[in-house]
Amino acid sequence: MPHSKLRQQIAWEAARLMYERQESEYFRAKRKAAERLGQGWTKPADLPSNAEIREQVQMLARVHEGASRTDKLRGMRLAALAMMERLERFRPRLIGSVLTGHVRQGSDVDIHLFADSVEGVGHILEQHGLPFTIERKLVRKQGESRTYTHIHVDAEFTFELTVYSSKEAHFVFKSSITGKPIERASIAELRQFLDQEYPEFDVEGALEAAREQVDRFQAYQALLLPLENVKQNLKYHPEGDALYHSLQVFDRARDELPYDEEFLLAALLHDVGKGIDPYDHVAAGLEALEELISERTRWLIEHHMLAHEIADRTIGHRAHCRLRECEHYEDLLLLGRCDRGGRRAGVAASELDDALEYLRELDRMCN
Repeated sequence: MPHSKLRQQIAWEAARLMYERQESEYFRAKRKAAERLGQGWTKPADLPSNAEIREQVQMLARVHEGASRTDKLRGMRLAALAMMERLERFRPRLIGSVLTGHVRQGSDVDIHLFADSVEGVGHILEQHGLPFTIERKLVRKQGESRTYTHIHVDAEFTFELTVYSSKEAHFVFKSSITGKPIERASIAELRQFLDQEYPEFDVEGALEAAREQVDRFQAYQALLLPLENVKQNLKYHPEGDALYHSLQVFDRARDELPYDEEFLLAALLHDVGKGIDPYDHVAAGLEALEELISERTRWLIEHHMLAHEIADRTIGHRAHCRLRECEHYEDLLLLGRCDRGGRRAGVAASELDDALEYLRELDRMCN
C-alpha cells in the first residue's frame, strides 16, 4: 500500500477513535489505529501528525453534528469566559479543544487555575450554585509522579478545572506529545479572540445573559428537596413522603421512555407544588417552574390529576373529549400509570442526585 494512502487511513481511523472518545490521546489513537489496520509496530515518523488527525476529527464532527456544531462551539467559548470571570482571582487560562476549535462529542471546557486552596475555588462555585466534584489523580510521566487536582463542574457544559499552585501561574506548560507550549488564553486574550472570531455577534450581550442564566437542574433540585418533608395521606400514598413518590414515578417513566426528557421531567416534577401550596399543588408547581420546562412538560403536569379521573372513569364527557384532542393524550395516560405505580412502600428508588444527573446527561446528548 502506498505510504501516503496508509498514513491517511491511519489518520482517519485514529480520528474516529478520538471522536467516539475511545481514545483521548493522539499517540495512543495512532498506535491503535495502526494495529487495527494490520500494520503492527509502525515507526513514529510514518504515523500521521496530530494536525492531520484533528482535521479528520473536524470532518467527522461536521458530518455528524452539522451546523449546530458551530453554535455549540461558540456557546462553549462564551461559557468558558463566563466561568473564567467568576474565578478571576485564580488567574484562569482556557486551554484545549474549546480554544483551538477542535471540539468533538463529549468535549469538556478545560481551564487551568492557580490557587493554593482548592476550597477557595469550591466556595466560589457554591456561591454561584454550580455543582462540582473534586478528583485527585496520580500521573506518572517520564519516571516522575505528580498528583493533579481536577474540579469537575456540571453546568450548561461540563468543565474540567485543573488547579495548580499560585507559583506556577507563569510556568510554560508543554504538550507531553509534541514538547511544544500548549495554546492558552487569559480572560483578556479570550475576549479579544471572541471579538475577532465573531465580529457580528454581540459577545457582551451574550455574556450578560450567561451571567444571569439559571441552571435549571439546580432549580429543579431546590424545588424537589422540600418534598422529603411533605408527608402524604397513607390511604393514597402508602410509600410516604412526596420526594420518595416522585423518584419512584421517575424510575417508572425512565423504564417506559428512557430518552424522552420532557416526559421524564413531567414525571419527576409533577408534585413539586406540594412543597409550596398543598391545597393547589398543580398551580403552585407550574408557577414555580415557569420558564424552566417546555410546553409539553407543562401540559402533562397541568393535567396529571385528570389522568386519574380518566382511569377511575369519573371524568366528565366533555373534559375527556378535550383531552383526547391533544396530541399528548397518550403520554398523559402513561404518566398517570407511572404516577399510580410509584406508590409502593419500601421499594428501591433512584437518589435525587442520580435522577438529575441522568436528565442532565440526556440534555447534553441531545444538545
